[in-house]
Amino acid sequence: MVKQWLKSNKLTLTFILLGAIIFLFIIVPLFRMIFASDPGILRETLFDPEVTKAILLTLWAALIATGIGFVLGVPLAYLLARYEFRGKRIVEGLIDVPIVVPHTAAGIALLFVFGRNFFMGSIFGSVGIQFVDSMAGIVVAMLFVSVPFLIDSAKDGFKKVDIRLEKVARTLGASSWQTFFMVSFPLAWRSILSGNIMMWARGISEFGAVIILAYHPMIAPTLIYERFETYGLTYSRPVAVLLIIISLIIFVVLRTLVQRGKQR
Repeated sequence: MVKQWLKSNKLTLTFILLGAIIFLFIIVPLFRMIFASDPGILRETLFDPEVTKAILLTLWAALIATGIGFVLGVPLAYLLARYEFRGKRIVEGLIDVPIVVPHTAAGIALLFVFGRNFFMGSIFGSVGIQFVDSMAGIVVAMLFVSVPFLIDSAKDGFKKVDIRLEKVARTLGASSWQTFFMVSFPLAWRSILSGNIMMWARGISEFGAVIILAYHPMIAPTLIYERFETYGLTYSRPVAVLLIIISLIIFVVLRTLVQRGKQR
């Protein structure tokens, strides 16, 4: 019986084995680091004011970046999902560029725009907003590298909305704003929420662009780097473990809520 099952399910069995390898490749280093840590040191690190401040700043800055990405990115995603125009593929490709470029290069590119002596930096500087070594710089760096995840997910969500429903709403007298907020957005919200979660999670892990534009105030990835360079693995690992555990808990909870919403 078992021999016959194995013979008739060779493809499934092969894919299970290959999938298990890559799955273990992902989780083993993470769990190895978590379970190798001393709980006492972790508890002590958690109450270290510098660590607490860096972790809270990381979560808060990523949340602000996600909020800005939501306001600016969802309209663009809707346009890309609904309209065809010359150069659309180029626009879509350029939106995804921040995902593939080295993030230190992204940080330098942002510095040339938001630095004190450059175009946007000068304009915002005139009203008292500085991006170099500031909270605003951290948010800008997180926004730049993570907003493609939100735009792509929202675009896929809007594409799944039957355009005939929008046309019916318009024929019944709904304005374009009413159609968007009462038909398109509610039907695509799960994809938009998934995109928000991915963007927020990506923002938390950002390091390269942040250290170029805003080394201070320190977010958690920057603090991990500094402690590793200054004190070595012993002092950097507890911070890394705490950030992984907190991110993992929040990420799993949010993804579970989205999945439950899909099943209803």
